[in-house]
Amino acid sequence: MMAVAATILLAACGTKKDEASNEATDTTQVALQEWKEMDAYHMLMAEAFHPFKDSANLEPAKSLAADLVKSAEAWVNAPLPEKVNNDEVKTKLQELKAGSDALATAVAGGKTEEISSTLTTLHDTFHELQEAWYGGGKHHDHH
Repeated sequence: MMAVAATILLAACGTKKDEASNEATDTTQVALQEWKEMDAYHMLMAEAFHPFKDSANLEPAKSLAADLVKSAEAWVNAPLPEKVNNDEVKTKLQELKAGSDALATAVAGGKTEEISSTLTTLHDTFHELQEAWYGGGKHHDHH
């Protein structure tokens, strides 16, 4: 039973490449589900966030803050795939960009609590964008 849960967890955090090789039969589906700016940001976010989440290690987040800012800028400026080309996603991307800047500022300031809280908020914002993409924009969770 545990093995199944672990597999699902890995699949959720896996890269697009893994999914592509598993679903080689359905290439059109995989091709449709590429949002390379999101994938690029995801790789950085995973590297920055997981060590913090797993063992309160902020060093990766500190060293990746500038890259997250650059990646967020690239993402904001890239054309949006049709499926997520809406105001809600555009607003979220601006939030992600602002959150990335806030993280870089917090890292420069060096206060642990501030870095942790901005990283956590940024991670949540990223997940909302991921859900808009994988959920086909149906996800309307108003906090």
